[in-house]
Amino acid sequence: MGDKRLEWRVIDIATKLAAQPTASINQACEDWADTKAAYRLLANEKVTAEKILGPSQQRTRERMKGYGLVLAVQDTTFLDYTRHTKTDGLGPIGTPQQNLKGLVMHSTLAFSPEGMPLGLLAQEIWARSGEEEQLTEQERKSRPIEEKESYKWLKALEETVSLSPEGVQVVTICDREGDIYELFVEAQKAGTGLLVRAAQNRAVMDAETGLLWDTAASTAPVRHLKVQVPARVKEPAREAVVSVRFSSVTLKPPWRAKMPDKDPLLPVPLDAVLVQEVEPPAEATPLEWLLLTNAPVHTAEDAVERVQWYRQRWPIEVFHKVLKSGCKVEDCRLGKGERLIPYLALSSIIAWRLYWLTHINRHFPDAPCITVLAEHEWQALYATIHRTSTPPEQMPTVRQAVRWIAQLGGFLGRKGDGEPGPTVTWRGWQRLNDIAATWLLLHPSPGPTTCG
Repeated sequence: MGDKRLEWRVIDIATKLAAQPTASINQACEDWADTKAAYRLLANEKVTAEKILGPSQQRTRERMKGYGLVLAVQDTTFLDYTRHTKTDGLGPIGTPQQNLKGLVMHSTLAFSPEGMPLGLLAQEIWARSGEEEQLTEQERKSRPIEEKESYKWLKALEETVSLSPEGVQVVTICDREGDIYELFVEAQKAGTGLLVRAAQNRAVMDAETGLLWDTAASTAPVRHLKVQVPARVKEPAREAVVSVRFSSVTLKPPWRAKMPDKDPLLPVPLDAVLVQEVEPPAEATPLEWLLLTNAPVHTAEDAVERVQWYRQRWPIEVFHKVLKSGCKVEDCRLGKGERLIPYLALSSIIAWRLYWLTHINRHFPDAPCITVLAEHEWQALYATIHRTSTPPEQMPTVRQAVRWIAQLGGFLGRKGDGEPGPTVTWRGWQRLNDIAATWLLLHPSPGPTTCG
């Protein structure tokens, strides 16, 4: 921050919010003086989202070094502050008919191929001006990509490349909104991996078929897989059997208005992986993904791996749920949109850590619990769960500790319940912080602090 007092205050408010993630700022702070200090901090021009995120991004980069392959998942979410009628600096979200006001957040979260959330790589938060709604479709298409909201995908890709450790293969994963020709071009120039679910039936450099979907469907299936389909509106979650095809394609550049000082768009060679549900239920929407990637697909095993990469896109939706439901960021009232932005950056780090807590339990269950808890925290947790005043000599494992935390949040741990999810974990985490604070008062010799 360029100011030690501001840095201390950021750490202080982050600690308080992390201890009570579902609480408002005034509830998390100890008294009115602390609350006012937090409000002044978020109103300070020196305290920006970029400065708050910087150290966390570097820690994410360090974690990435432990993996040969990292998936950088991009996604956009909208933060609804329509009910906050006195808050200035918001912009339109949703459709014009909905008349909603809020902020746009575009984040890139790093994951291991197995789904372990490694941290934030990039994030941009802004309020829409509303000017784009006044343009015609032709005017929107004619603007340079740098003037479009969709440029967020290219900026996030550029930041991901700048933070990618040497020797680690990083592949950016995007949903259909990221089906932007310039994004494929940018990834090709940067020499970085990219996988996007296609939204447009683009023209390809093939005289016989001419269109992307026809080309992808023209090959025979090479595999059949079972895929979990999440619940949709009026459709329960289910398991689907899908076929997998793959083929090489070269995308034909789309029409763009001629612009000065801009190089023409060139054809882009990619591999296409088509996933289609076999015999879907009559009442269900058939599952179909057409994945475009610059990571070469030479074999059926390669195609299946690309499908597995795309399936790791869903966890960023869970991260957004933790941010909104766990940290309740849409309840925060700071009066101005520009004050909400650093608050949201800080809350995003907290939300990632809560989400990470559920996954480290699944990926490293036998690690010592000091990996996620300070000594006084696990001792207080053990004593509460087992109704004893004496903690054991042998430290519990991560799995034991996380299940106990979830138990504080309502997790029953019955046979068939599986491992605890984010909701019960963040509820339990809030209770644990109150319990640990009391334990520390009675046992004023804490051990080493948590390494999270």
